[in-house]
Amino acid sequence: MSNRNSQAGKQAARERIRAERERQKKKERLRRQLLVAGAVAGVLVIAGGVTFGIMKANKPKEPTGWEAAKEAKLVRPAHTQGENGTEILVGDKNAKETLEVFEDIRCPACAAFEQSAGEALLKDIEDGRYKVRFTLYSFIDDGQGGQGSKNALSALGAALNHSPEAFLKYKTALYAEKNHPEETDDAYAKDDRLLAVADQVPELRNDQAFKTAVKKGTYDRWAMEMTALFGRKGVKSTPTFMHGDKKLKMAEIPDRKLTKEQYYQLAKANFAKMIDDEFGKAKEK
Repeated sequence: MSNRNSQAGKQAARERIRAERERQKKKERLRRQLLVAGAVAGVLVIAGGVTFGIMKANKPKEPTGWEAAKEAKLVRPAHTQGENGTEILVGDKNAKETLEVFEDIRCPACAAFEQSAGEALLKDIEDGRYKVRFTLYSFIDDGQGGQGSKNALSALGAALNHSPEAFLKYKTALYAEKNHPEETDDAYAKDDRLLAVADQVPELRNDQAFKTAVKKGTYDRWAMEMTALFGRKGVKSTPTFMHGDKKLKMAEIPDRKLTKEQYYQLAKANFAKMIDDEFGKAKEK
C-alpha cells in the first residue's frame, strides 16, 4: 500500500469518527430538548390544573334553599297589596281604623296571645271594628337556627291565596296549643307537618292547589320579601300591636300562680281593654 493511500484511508476514518460524534451530539441535544419540553409541558399541565382548581374554588356557589328563594320568581298570593304583595290587610275595607299585628309563627309569646286573645281579635275583625294588617317575621329562624318560620309563612301565603278566611283559620291552627311546637323545635320546617295542620282547616283540607304550592314552595320568594320587613316601624319583637305610629301595650299580668285558663282569661281581658282604650269604645257590659 502506498503512503498516499494510507494517508487517505486515515483521513477518511477520522471523518467517519467525527461525523459519528456529531450525530451522537445532535441525538443527545434532541434528547435533552425533549426532556425539557416534557418537563415544561408537565409544569404547564399542573399549573393549569392548579389554576382551574383555584378558579373552581373561587367560582360563586350556586345558591340553595332559602338563599335561592331570594332569586326565585316572585309569586304574590291573591288578596295582598303593596310592593311585592307584602301587605296582608284583612277585614272590612270600609273600617276606618287599622290595627297592625306583628308576629312570628315560631314565637311562643305569639302562640300564647293567639291561644288566649286571638278569638277576641277575630271577633273584632268580623264585627268591622277595625281592619288588621299582619306583618309576619322569621327572626326566630335566625336566632334559634332553622327554617320553620319562613316555611310556615310560605304556607300561609298559599292559604291566603285561597282566601283571607283560610289564612286566618290556618294561622290560628298553626298557633293552637295542640299544634304549636316549642321554640327550639323546628317542626314547621317540614312540609308534611304544615300540611297535617292544614287538614284541620275545612277550606284547605281538600285544596290540591294549596298542597301543591306548599310542596313546591310557590310562595317562598314572597315569604322572603315579607320577612325582609323586619324592623318596619321599629318593631323587632313579637307580638307587637300598633295603631298608626303608636305602639300599644297590654296590661301586665300579675306575677302570681295562675291556671292556664285563668291566664288566658286575663290575657283576653287585657287585650280587650287595650283595644277599648285605644279606639275609644267602651266595652259593652
